[in-house]
Amino acid sequence: MAALNSSLSCFAKMDDVLFDAWTTMLEERTGMHLPKERRSFLETSLALRMREIGVQDYASYYQHLQSEKKGEHEWLTLVDRLTVHETRFFRHQPSLDLLEKVILPRLFDDEPERKQLQVWSAGCSTGEEAYTLCMMMNQFLKNSSFNNCYIAVTGTDISIPALVTARKAIYEHNKVRHVPEQYLDYYFNEQCDGRYQVTDSLRKRVCFVQFNIIEMKKTRLESMDIIFCQNVLIYFNRDRRKKLSTN
Repeated sequence: MAALNSSLSCFAKMDDVLFDAWTTMLEERTGMHLPKERRSFLETSLALRMREIGVQDYASYYQHLQSEKKGEHEWLTLVDRLTVHETRFFRHQPSLDLLEKVILPRLFDDEPERKQLQVWSAGCSTGEEAYTLCMMMNQFLKNSSFNNCYIAVTGTDISIPALVTARKAIYEHNKVRHVPEQYLDYYFNEQCDGRYQVTDSLRKRVCFVQFNIIEMKKTRLESMDIIFCQNVLIYFNRDRRKKLSTN
């Protein structure tokens, strides 16, 4: 850590005006809210990327991102660095219990002849949540009389690199350690290198799309039966959370 801090020491601290400019741009473009308490996080994250591309100061990097051509590609890289990709299979069991024991039974009690189930995993990161939801719902249908219903899961995220990983659906052994054994045996194929790939039969039911949730009004989405957004709202301030919940 000391070596890292030393290598970044060449970058001057942001003043209040520049910090406000950066945080305003981030919030306008992504909805991400960074209070003053997180100034050091922003400085360090930017400095690491600036060192990689040879930019000497925060103001120059800010101006670079305003460029329509060069800045657009760099912006995608930076957003990937600033967002947290902390996720895992079967991450929050209480939510999954609610899905299995309350939400799904209620949906099919109200509409027993349902032919399709549309689910949205917002802020899906590298895909673990989207595949978890698909596995859970598929098991529910297998154990019930509603097996004529087709499951369609849409995973969206602002990070293109994260979505590339999600589409490949190949995970290191430690990434699947929370997957129950019966799910691991049925929905994954172990690779020769010890990694695990989600089966084709499950992958074809999950699609991944690059999408910024703050632009919902500009994009027409299909009507969704269930929406999971556990990994998204942590980035937004209270007012934006309220607006999204009412849209």
